[in-house]
Amino acid sequence: METKRLAGLEPAAVFHYFEEICAIPHGSRNTKKISDYLVDFAKEHGLRYIQDAANNVILFGNGTCGMEDHAPVILQGHMDMVCEKDMDCPLDMEKEGLDVTHDDKFVFAKGTTLGGDDGIAVAYALALLADDTIPHPPLEVIITVDEEIGMLGADVIDLSELKGRTMINLDSEDEGIFTVSCAGGATATISLPAERKAVYGPCVRLSVDGLQGGHSGAEIHKNRANANKVMGEFMDRIQKLMPLCLTSLSGGTKDNAIPRSCQATLWRRNCRRRFGKNTTSRMPSFRRLTWMRWAETACPHRRRPRSSACSAPRPTGCRPEVRILRALCRPA
Repeated sequence: METKRLAGLEPAAVFHYFEEICAIPHGSRNTKKISDYLVDFAKEHGLRYIQDAANNVILFGNGTCGMEDHAPVILQGHMDMVCEKDMDCPLDMEKEGLDVTHDDKFVFAKGTTLGGDDGIAVAYALALLADDTIPHPPLEVIITVDEEIGMLGADVIDLSELKGRTMINLDSEDEGIFTVSCAGGATATISLPAERKAVYGPCVRLSVDGLQGGHSGAEIHKNRANANKVMGEFMDRIQKLMPLCLTSLSGGTKDNAIPRSCQATLWRRNCRRRFGKNTTSRMPSFRRLTWMRWAETACPHRRRPRSSACSAPRPTGCRPEVRILRALCRPA
């Protein structure tokens, strides 16, 4: 019998359904299995449901005793999650469920994102629908797909069957706080002119990694280093020393996640004399550059970037996350 890792946590029903959700791969554009799970839940509990071609699901629950004739309330969340994992994590998030556990303070997944956004909303909704002892009016539960990559499910869902006029969105950040507002997003595709030519010879690979990353909405104000921006700043410094010939550039994996790593490959013309030796020797100044860039807001004790003329010591514990930055120059 499979051991439930979250057994004993309260509310028990919520964590029961959340753990079942975590066991099903449900990244954006990979929602068929989690959508079918919701349909199976509806069938098991005798609920009316709608599942559309995009895998959006709407569940209809009756009001509990004495509240059957109340106006319906709409609960809304999304079933997809952002799939990010550590570089050494062997889990295939397209095919395998999460390795979820807890440490008595936090619920987390080993080596991967947890998908609390927005699996916890789905778990709360299912717990309410399954329990007739919790007083509630008729419920209309909307669970959409692909919210994390542009609210694609919400864009195509047919809501003509809904009767409710009061909706509670279960996709917020802080427990106990109701937000009367709405946020949107936009996707921009930018094309830049580039001179292309064939080059032959050895290359140097640059890698920025080990950054903390985070959600581009929930953590964007925390001044966490963006690996793509760090790489751009580094290459700008290189370009001031010598001509730069870029052969490849790759950074970040999700539209709404702050990039934790970035890799670039440069053609190594006159490498030993002009690139490898000079650039490596200038690494300390680059580290100072990254510290200056984020230290202003990362450190509450300092309101301006640290200059080379400043002799005051850095306050203990105030180094920004770029202390774990590794900018490596090595043969590709």
